[in-house]
Amino acid sequence: MKKDINYTIKDLPEEERPREKLCKYGPKVLSNAELLAIIIRTGNKNDTAIELSQKLLSIDKRGLELFVDSSLEELTSVKGIGKCKAAQILAAVELGKRISCSSNKNRIKITSPLDVANLLMEEMKYLKKEFFKIIMLDVKNYIITIEDISIGSLSSSIVHPREVFKNAIKRSSSSIILIHNHPSGDPSPSKEDISITKRLVEGGKILGINVLDHIIIGNGKYISLKEKDII
Repeated sequence: MKKDINYTIKDLPEEERPREKLCKYGPKVLSNAELLAIIIRTGNKNDTAIELSQKLLSIDKRGLELFVDSSLEELTSVKGIGKCKAAQILAAVELGKRISCSSNKNRIKITSPLDVANLLMEEMKYLKKEFFKIIMLDVKNYIITIEDISIGSLSSSIVHPREVFKNAIKRSSSSIILIHNHPSGDPSPSKEDISITKRLVEGGKILGINVLDHIIIGNGKYISLKEKDII
């Protein structure tokens, strides 16, 4: 009697193996079936892991959404998906749900310059040096992260567009808000503040990342260059 052959992803040419593609190019280049194939790891005597994944995704028209509330029984109803593979899929889906829940729990949405001032005033109003920060935002103006760009007197040599936009690109930011403090306590913008802001606004236009505002923090006071129609 002929033994069953257990096909795995390793049977594919190296350049087509999902795991190798992920390591070389990152997970974003993989199809849904390829990502799922990495989770279930192996195929069976009839199908590769990718082919099994395609069968799972074609259970109904929902595609990936079917996994949101799938049961062990539903997944194992697909020929070639046993309890082990089904459990791996359900575990991955549950982790995704928990990550999503965790990341959304304390998300802050920026709707006005006052939101930024309320967020950073206490941290920045007593600083003895000028700190230049950016707030990175998603398409709905929720904060992705806040990062320090430079410390010291604000000048074009310190605040370079490359440094401002490098991580914004990496984090897929839709827009950014510039923030810096004036240790003097007076938030009135200087000529250098305005010049740098306009330079960064133009740089953002080229990169497709909107510079929504530049907010200057003083001692209990702030000025929004957007509200002042400077940008």
